[in-house]
Amino acid sequence: VLTNNHVIAGADIVKILLQDGRSSRATVVGVDKDTDLAVLRMELDDLPSISIGSTSNLRVGDVALAIGNPYGVGQTVTLGIISATGRSQLGINRYEDFIQTDAAINPGNSGGALINAYGELIGINTAIYSRSGGSQGIGFAIPAHVVSNVLKQIIEQGHVERGWLGIEAQDLTPELAESFGLDDIHGMLVAGVLRDGPADRAGILPGDVLISIDGKAVQNARSAMSQIAQSGPGTRLALVGIRDGKAFRATVVTGHRPER
Repeated sequence: VLTNNHVIAGADIVKILLQDGRSSRATVVGVDKDTDLAVLRMELDDLPSISIGSTSNLRVGDVALAIGNPYGVGQTVTLGIISATGRSQLGINRYEDFIQTDAAINPGNSGGALINAYGELIGINTAIYSRSGGSQGIGFAIPAHVVSNVLKQIIEQGHVERGWLGIEAQDLTPELAESFGLDDIHGMLVAGVLRDGPADRAGILPGDVLISIDGKAVQNARSAMSQIAQSGPGTRLALVGIRDGKAFRATVVTGHRPER
């Protein structure tokens, strides 16, 4: 069973109630605080399941339905649309790539399914933006492709492993881009390099500007660091960057991100 980590964090006993009236105590298989996901295990027969849909072809305006138990009134479904995809820099989780929806998400919806018109899971409802505490049409869900990766790793190894380069990164400002002779602010400035870390061993230096990682253009530091993390440890990544006004290429092998 998938839910949010913040739903079960600190609980001594976790109990799951099904729509058909059955209930069962559950054990925690593993959690991932960085994406606020948790995987639980329960021992009941004939459990319902849901198909996981694709999030690669989600478009703004697509129908979305949020399932949950708002304010404890019972299972509820609300209807809306996909308002945006790829939302980040919200300060909710360490790794953010949220689906935004105007389907009403209220306290108690956390950990519930966001589904498409075909009944397929496209996200896990996680947070809302609200000044009142109730839904104001700005809800966020962790997309299914992130959920699937976390679910698979927790089931197989009990935890999530992420790739790591050992760098301190920051976004390019217009002023920084101009000083490096770049035409736009797309890219990631390497502000620091950990000695003997993966980036250091690959020859990356402070002041380098990375503009492509494994063939994917770098938009900003947060998306690039997320891409590196999702690649997993031991992955060879081809880097393209700018150093002293000239292009350079390097290959780095990601390491294991240290625990916080």
